[in-house]
Order: sequence, then C-alpha cells, then structure tokens
Amino acid sequence: MTMLWKQECGVECCADCRGSVVSLEPARIEDSLRFGDDFEIDCVAGQLRRSGRILKVERIPMDVLLFLVQLRGEVVTREQLVEKIWGKDVYLDTDNSINGAIRKIRQVLKDDPEQPRFIQTITGKGYRFIAPVIIAPVISPVVAPVAGPDTEPETVAAVAQSSVREDPAWFRRRRALGISIVATAIVLIAGWGVYRQWFEFQVRPFRPGGRVMLAVLPFENFTGDAGQEYFSDGLTEEMISQLGNLDPTHLGVIARTSVMHYKRSQESIPQIGKDLGVQYVIEGSVRRDSQRVRITAQLIQVKDQSHLWAREYDRELGHLLELQAEIAREVANEIEFSLSGRRPFEAARETPAPEPKSYEAYDLYLKGRYFWNKRTEEGFRQAADYFQQAIDKDPNYGRAYAGLADTFTLMSTWYQGSQSELMPKARTAALRALELDESLAEAHASLALIKENYDYDWLGSEKEFRRAIQLGPQYATAHQWYAESLAWQGRFQEAFAQSEQARRLDPLSLIIATDYASILYYSRQYDSALKQCRSVLELDPNFRHARGLMIPSYSELGRYDEALDEMDRWAAGDQGPWAIAMRAAVYSRLGRAEEARREVVNIEQLPGSRIDRTPALLVAYSGTGQKERAIELLQKAFSEHSNAVVQIKVDPMYDPIRDDPRFKDLLRRIGLEQ
Repeated sequence: MTMLWKQECGVECCADCRGSVVSLEPARIEDSLRFGDDFEIDCVAGQLRRSGRILKVERIPMDVLLFLVQLRGEVVTREQLVEKIWGKDVYLDTDNSINGAIRKIRQVLKDDPEQPRFIQTITGKGYRFIAPVIIAPVISPVVAPVAGPDTEPETVAAVAQSSVREDPAWFRRRRALGISIVATAIVLIAGWGVYRQWFEFQVRPFRPGGRVMLAVLPFENFTGDAGQEYFSDGLTEEMISQLGNLDPTHLGVIARTSVMHYKRSQESIPQIGKDLGVQYVIEGSVRRDSQRVRITAQLIQVKDQSHLWAREYDRELGHLLELQAEIAREVANEIEFSLSGRRPFEAARETPAPEPKSYEAYDLYLKGRYFWNKRTEEGFRQAADYFQQAIDKDPNYGRAYAGLADTFTLMSTWYQGSQSELMPKARTAALRALELDESLAEAHASLALIKENYDYDWLGSEKEFRRAIQLGPQYATAHQWYAESLAWQGRFQEAFAQSEQARRLDPLSLIIATDYASILYYSRQYDSALKQCRSVLELDPNFRHARGLMIPSYSELGRYDEALDEMDRWAAGDQGPWAIAMRAAVYSRLGRAEEARREVVNIEQLPGSRIDRTPALLVAYSGTGQKERAIELLQKAFSEHSNAVVQIKVDPMYDPIRDDPRFKDLLRRIGLEQ
C-alpha cells in the first residue's frame, strides 16, 4: 500500500492512495508545546495560550512562532521562513512581513530583543527559539476507517462499536440542531456584512477633504553593520520630509523625534496609532552595499492593521533620491485611494529640490543630520564636519549648507561657542543655502533664529519663520522656534497656537513639550507650567530642561523648599555655572544670604571668559537682588549681541527691575518695548 505522510507539529497520519484513513495505534501527538511562564501552543487549533487564556495572535505571526518552536535551538533563516509561510517564488514584501511578525510575537510574549528569553536575532542570518520546550502528548481519538476495497468489514464494525455508541434518535436531533445553528450563523454573517457595508458608507472615519495623519516608523537597518544606522535613520527622516511636502493640507506626517521613540520598540500598531494620533503607519527596512540599495516598505492602516500596500525596491545608490520620491508618491496615492477611491495624490511642491551631483555628498549629508539630531556638543561638532565634507564634494549642494547653518545656529544659542564667531558663520551658510535653493525651510528657520538672537530684528525674524512654515508646514521645529519667538514678544495667544501645532506634529518630543511649559511660565501660569514639566518627566525622568524649569516655577509660587528639593535633584554633582546660579537664587529666596553670596562668588571665579558665563551670572545677580550688577551685565550682553537678553520682556526673573529707566531703554533698543 502506497503511503502519503504528513508531519505537522509532530503529528503523523497516513492515508492510502484510495482515500482510506487508517488509524495508527493510539497515536502520541505533540498537540501541546509549553514554554516560558505558562505559555502553551495548541498546534491543532493554531492558538497561543497563557495560563489557559487564549492570546490574540494573527495568522502569519502564529505560523512563524510555530515554525520557530518546531525548530527550537536551530537558526532559522529568513529564506526558510519565506518558503515555509508563503512558499517558493513569492513576489511579496516578505522582509517587512517577517519583521512585523517577529515584532508582534515579541510583543505578545513580552520578549526583549536586546535580552531575549524566547526569540534570539542572529544578525545577518535569521532567528532562533532559545527557550526550553515541554512536549505534552495526548492520546489522539481513534479515527474510524473509511470502508474501501482493502478495508476489512470487521475493522469497521469493531471501531464503530468502540467509538460510536449513540442512540440513533438522539443523533438525528443533534444533527438537526447543528444544521439549524449553521444556517442561523450564515444569516447573521450575511446580515453583518450588509450592515458593515452600509455603516462604512454612511460613517467613513476620514473623508478626502479632511487631514489624515501618518507616521513613518524608523526603517530597520538590515545591513548587519551598526555603523550604517545613520543611513537607515536618514532614510526615515527623508521619507518624512518627502511625504510631508506632498500635500500638507490633507496629509500630516509625524516628525522624526516622535517616531524615533519606536526604534527597536515592541509597541503594537494600535498603541503607536493611539500615542501619535495617526491613522496610518509605514514600516520599512533597508539594506545596502557599495553599489546598490534595497528598500522594503509597507503601509498599514491602524484601525484594523490591514496592509494596504507593500513594495520592494532594488536600485543603484546613485538613484536613491529619485527612489525616495517615488515611494512617497506611491504611499500618498494609496492613502488617497483608500479614502476616496481615486488617484493620484497631488503634490504641493511644484518643483523638486535640486539633487546633489554625487551620491557621496548626499551620504555625507545624512551622516551630518544623524549627528545633528543627537543635540549634544560633540554631536554638533561631528555634524559640522560632515556637512562641510558634503559641501567639499558638491559646492552647490544647498541642503548641506542648510545643515551647516542649523548646526552653527544651535551651537551659538546653546552657548557651545562664541556667538560673535558662530552666528556670522551660520548666516553665511544659510544665505548660501537659499541662494542655491530658496525653497529650503530649514535654511529660512535658521536665518530667523539668527535675526532674532543676534540681530534683534523681530520683524525680519518673523518673516523668515513664516516663510519656513509656508514651505514646510510639517516642519515641527519651525513651529517650535516661532512659538518661542512670539512668547518672548509677549504674544502668548499666538505662541500657544504655534506650540500646539508643533506638539501635534511631534507629540513625543521632550524639548517641544518643555518649551510649551516655558511659555506657560513666561505667561505667569506657574501651576500649569509645573504640571506640564511633570508630564515630560513621566516620559523621561532624566530630562534636565524640564526639571530645571520647575525650580523657578516653584520659587515664583513661594514654594521655596520644593524649589530647593528640585534643585538638588537637578544639579546633583553638577558644579557648572547654571547649577551654581540656580542655587544662589534659591538660597536668596530662602533668606540664606551668606550661602547665596558664596555661590555668586563661585560663578565669578569659574575659568573661562565672562561672555560664556553671562546667562548664568544674570540668573545669579537677578536672583540675589543685585540690581545694579544685573542691569550693567544686561547692557554689556546687548552690546555683544548675546541672545541672553531676548527673553527679558517676559521673564519673571526681571520683575524687580522693570521700572528702572535703564531697563526700559534696553527693551526699546532690543525692539521689545511694545
């Protein structure tokens, strides 16, 4: 007798060529695979349980998990997974599907990819299931043989007597009941389908005329080289920019800072959608070698996690920018089609930005942005070096000049160098960027900061901010900086509106959320400022900007003991000028005058130039009631084009000297008298 064998999850059965099912002697089936903390796979039902409770796992992740458990201890390649789950010669975006499946499995198992208990990633090879597995065999039911030419009648009779001992009338009633249940289920399912179609037609959640929100999740680096993280992160940022420029009126794209929170995260798509307030997400991966790049991407609808679109692209590196634009258009068209049934999605930008002459220049630009986004002193210095290298490769590459302007501007406003040296460099780079490409929103925003912080040209600054936002409505940083500028002018209603827009575009940005708290502080809403700072610290207890803002907020409320406690946490082990100045101000408010004076002396004796210490000295002199020294230092700061004076109109720290004629004159010269 010819036998056909099927082995699945340790289950073996056989059939002859004529269709007779023959029972093996009461078979021992690996029906249940147990591992970890009460996890159990029911191989027959295709279910994952924990402590008897069924866990919701989609089909493909469940199939992947089952396959990995079957081959436990072995490295399972991505090619093996593709062949097992989808079959050979498949033309789907399997890379992203595998990534998504592994992420969902880890989420339900609460497995940490960095310190895995269950699924270990073998870089460049595949995955391995590493947890011990307990096989729980059960006695399978005896399968009644189907009568055939080779089946003995006695066999059928024996099995019938042992396994079917039911009253015929009861059996007929049970069969009738089963038919009735099935018929009812069919009617209900059909009715539900009609209702769902009517409901979706009547109550479409997003209409073409509304604004859809999208998040581009961090592209995964599949090169096997951690040194290529800048490339995958850069691709993520570029896709955000490309999509953001397509049709800002109808398609909103979450900014880079917020989506980077989900790099290597195990959060589910619904949770990400809830956190970011988006209806769609893009997942992707990138692989590259010296000549070619392979990008996979898929568009997922949050509400039902359906995959609307998936593509895989394999191109020469020299065509990367064209490819990014192509992907952005296809994604936008698919979103538009899912909402309205029509294509194409109209791009808002009439002409594309000029491309660099060489891929090398673009690659150096991506490295510069990678280090710029770290927002550290060393990161800024590395960014400036890479942007300059990109300019050396292509002297007409406008975006590299814009990156250089961004870098020098922030280094100056963050007191990481001489403003008289950095600001002129920033201006030269910004103007050159705009000469090459007037449509660069980043260059306009940097020029706005220069005009505000160095020239005290508030009208010119506002013009540049507005132009930046006009060109890049999705550029959250432009909204953030503009909100700060409006607040310093006392235009709080407009400032809150811009800050809120920045927060919608970048909801998880800690600095944007803290800047919102600063506006609350400047508008004398101290309790609200404290509440906002606490919400930031819930996300990151070590975010110093938020904790530092709580100190003056408590002081203005007269809650000096709490200010001191917060200051101790904020400045623990810090002997820098800002920490010393804060201590001096709090001690003065507490009536500890001698301690306050000692701290002021400590600042004055710190090494380095007085210009570098100006902002901290202003806090110390104002906080300890030294009005003459505070006014004298403000006047010097103004003459040196320091940005330490730009917030004096609204900063409560200067309330004790607001009536002084010299202070009023300074406000007039800065352009803040109105």
